Amino acid sequence: MESAYLKKCFGSSLSQALAEVAKARPSDPIEYLAHWLYHYRMVMRVREKERQEKIQLKEEYDRSLREAEMAEMLKQEEYQIQLECGKCHKDRLSTAISPEKTAAMQGEPKSLEKKASRESLPGVSAVIPETLPQKETPPE
Repeated sequence: MESAYLKKCFGSSLSQALAEVAKARPSDPIEYLAHWLYHYRMVMRVREKERQEKIQLKEEYDRSLREAEMAEMLKQEEYQIQLECGKCHKDRLSTAISPEKTAAMQGEPKSLEKKASRESLPGVSAVIPETLPQKETPPE
C-alpha cells in the first residue's frame, strides 16, 4: 500500500534520486537527497511551464492561421462581389442610356431640354396652384 503511494507521488523521481545518492556517496545522504528532490521539483515546474507555454503558442499560431485563412476568404468573396456588381452596373448603364441621352452626350442638349420640360419631377405636381379650388373662409 505504501509503495503504491510512493509510486503515485514520486514516480520515477525517487528511484532517480536514490540512484544519484548511491552514485555520489555524499557525507550526509539525507540532506543530499532532500536537495536533489527540491531541485528536481523546480526543474519539473519549469518544464511544465514551458510545456504549457508551448501549447499556448501553438494554439495562438493555429488561431492566427485560421484568422488569416478567413481574411483571405473574405477578400476573395469581396472581390467576387465587386466583379458581379461591376457587371451589373455596366449592364444597367448600357440599358439605361436612351437615344435622347446619347444625343445629349454627343452635343444635342435641346432634345434633353424638351424632354425635361415635358416630364415633371417626382413629388412635384403638374397642376398649377391657381387652378385649384380655394377654400372659403367662414364668415365671422
